[in-house]
Amino acid sequence: MESLSSTSSLISETLASNAEFALPLIFALACLEALVGIGLFVSGAFLLGVVSYCLAQDLVSPTLIFLTALGGATAGDHAGYYAGRMWGPRFHLSRFAIKYHARITRTESMIARWGGVAVAIGRFVPAIRSIVPAMLGISGLTRLRFSLIDFTSCAAWALALIVLGRGVGQLFSL
Repeated sequence: MESLSSTSSLISETLASNAEFALPLIFALACLEALVGIGLFVSGAFLLGVVSYCLAQDLVSPTLIFLTALGGATAGDHAGYYAGRMWGPRFHLSRFAIKYHARITRTESMIARWGGVAVAIGRFVPAIRSIVPAMLGISGLTRLRFSLIDFTSCAAWALALIVLGRGVGQLFSL
């Protein structure tokens, strides 16, 4: 917990003196959080903290934050989707798939049950957020269908990020 606090302090100090880093940081965190494999280790709490700070300090407009987070999340999801299409069935033999077997099995069950809607569900479930796009690529979901559902899901997620960021920012300004 102490490292999260010190990381948050470092981020807020850096942004206070270098506001121009806010949008690239938001894009990077949104993208990294969605990337297959990497997303398992990048907490959305950092992104929410950055967004909250930016909104509370009026460093960046909510519209720019929305568009930047949307772009980062969409880029990360599409990278995962195309990686899944490239890996195909070989994915299940990888060390990564063996290590995270339980999460992958849960994700595959969700995909089998919900199909393309799994994109929207996965976008809001941090434990599987980075795995769903790759699994949909492996499953053969068409590019157009994935892109349409993913863009819509990422837009809803980015809007929720703004709303949560405002709420968290107001809690800290009390």
